[in-house]
Amino acid sequence: MDYAATTPLDPRVFESMVPYMTDATLQGNPSSMHAFGRLSKHGLDTARNSIAKTLNVNGQEIIFTGSGTESDNLALFGIARAYKDKGKHIIISQIEHKAIVESAKVLEREGFSISYASVDKNGVVDVEKLISLIRPDTILISVMYINNEVGSIQPIKAIADALIKIRDGKELPLLHTDACQAASVISIDPNMLGVDLMTLNSGKIYGPKGIGCLWLRHGVRITPVIVGGDQELGFRAGTENISLAIGFAKALELAQNDYENENLRLKNFHKILKDGLKEKITGTHFNTSEKTFSPSVLNVSFAGTEGESLLLDLDHRGICCSTGSACAATDLKPSYVLLAMGVPEELAHASLRFSLGRFTTIDDIEQVIKILPLSVNRIRSICPQAVDYLNK
Repeated sequence: MDYAATTPLDPRVFESMVPYMTDATLQGNPSSMHAFGRLSKHGLDTARNSIAKTLNVNGQEIIFTGSGTESDNLALFGIARAYKDKGKHIIISQIEHKAIVESAKVLEREGFSISYASVDKNGVVDVEKLISLIRPDTILISVMYINNEVGSIQPIKAIADALIKIRDGKELPLLHTDACQAASVISIDPNMLGVDLMTLNSGKIYGPKGIGCLWLRHGVRITPVIVGGDQELGFRAGTENISLAIGFAKALELAQNDYENENLRLKNFHKILKDGLKEKITGTHFNTSEKTFSPSVLNVSFAGTEGESLLLDLDHRGICCSTGSACAATDLKPSYVLLAMGVPEELAHASLRFSLGRFTTIDDIEQVIKILPLSVNRIRSICPQAVDYLNK
């Protein structure tokens, strides 16, 4: 129940990778000029063009990286440093992934100004409020497509449409979206969305871990973060891993070809899980909204408990999920995403995230509905937070 953290490798993806892991003639350095290098280069080009076809973009706009985090870093650092002569103001949402949040903090120390766009109680960015943050020196806006903690879908197309009017034919500000959580459940065509940069991660879509990509619209400038050779069109140095690229391309193709069916299937499971928890457990508060949400994520708080204690108890009982609360220690804050949504701190500390995916079955859902009440009751019997709840 933790697909948002990472996904298992799809057997069809593994099958596509096997030749590039077992055939020595396909394991050359794609930058080499000899026969083995040319064969590897062909494999790399095949993967790049496959991803481009799936996204309906040009292959020369795909930059392979080592992860979604690296792609986010490259987007923020790369744009900030390439356009700093045009301005040093960047806008991100309050609920961005830490890869964006921490990058923004680094840029602040370099002299950039960061504004944080607020979200409503559903975890959705207010477009008008975001647009109001734009200044003459704003060079980049970064808003994730689907939030990884609560599953809220952000109005990326609406932001892009609003930017067209503000730009008035000019290039800036640019728009980046982290779409790592989106590819399996909704369309991620960057041209339809109107973005200038998009982050993707193979490990979130049943592909191999250790590879991601940044889509960079043609003509947008970017300064490399990893330097050395001229790989990846000069934007990311380092010898490429062909088998990972092939697997990533296959995983993205499968995800986008079947996202509509997967969305419908997971919506059914999402409803069954939500209804079951609501019926079986008192003091249940759902942090995932019923509006504009991904059916792959259900974030829920159980009053009178503590999230990490629940997580560990469930793990002991054979259920793997996650929590936005880092630890029970009083000096550590709960999920900044939930706090930004206005969730009370005590409920934010009592939150769990269940995330569903391709191999989730109805039996999995029923097991959670059966076992979770046992864990909640146990934690409430020993947790200090339960005292106030039980006395109400």
